[in-house]
Amino acid sequence: MTGPDASAADPAGAPVTLLIADDDAVTRSGLRTLLSAQPGIAVIGEAADGVEAVEEARRLRPDVVLMDVRMPRRNGIEATRQLLAGSADAVDSTEPADAVDPARSADPPKVVVITTFENDDYVTAALGAGASGFVLKRLPVRQIAEAVRVVAKGEAILFPAALGRMVTARPLRGAEALPKAALTGREEEVLRLMATGLSNPEIAQSLVVSLETVKTHVGNVLTKLGAQNRTHAVVIAYESGLVVPGFTG
Repeated sequence: MTGPDASAADPAGAPVTLLIADDDAVTRSGLRTLLSAQPGIAVIGEAADGVEAVEEARRLRPDVVLMDVRMPRRNGIEATRQLLAGSADAVDSTEPADAVDPARSADPPKVVVITTFENDDYVTAALGAGASGFVLKRLPVRQIAEAVRVVAKGEAILFPAALGRMVTARPLRGAEALPKAALTGREEEVLRLMATGLSNPEIAQSLVVSLETVKTHVGNVLTKLGAQNRTHAVVIAYESGLVVPGFTG
């Protein structure tokens, strides 16, 4: 299962650079102290709100932003959306075009949402905006650090049960949540397995197909759903009713 207990990048290699965005100074300082002590993590900055998170992420170019969602000035949802847009279109409309930093169009950082509550519409919206996953503040710091490392490698952090509870706590959007370009039967099957938290190799083993075949199906699913990543695709699957809480494959 892809999640905080998945295999991490080799801590002996280049450390994962991290920006922590949280409006509570005590929480922010505590996370910085604890995560800086974890192998393979280098905390390079902090932000006290969503505006500062975007500014500091563009200035410092971290690999990952650990993003609280309930922040002043700009919440974590809008900050995530702006960061992951990765272009001048994402900047404030009041900013002159010639003031746009060319670095903004470079690869944006990965975003991990950090939250106190599992059942949080803000988290679901942030995942829909392109965040790669979420962690709970009450998790042991080693698990939060592992989540940062996993996301830095381009993987997703999925807690299927918690994600299902978050999405279905709100009214389902129904079939209209899925695009008109319908998924094939096999693509739906792959999406359902993604929603259980299985990695590509695990899906390949479950379906008795090659890893390359699974990667092709996953790519097709993301394209057809207009999803920014696996987590976003799973959110859409839950919201459409294609996957229901308790589904285990």
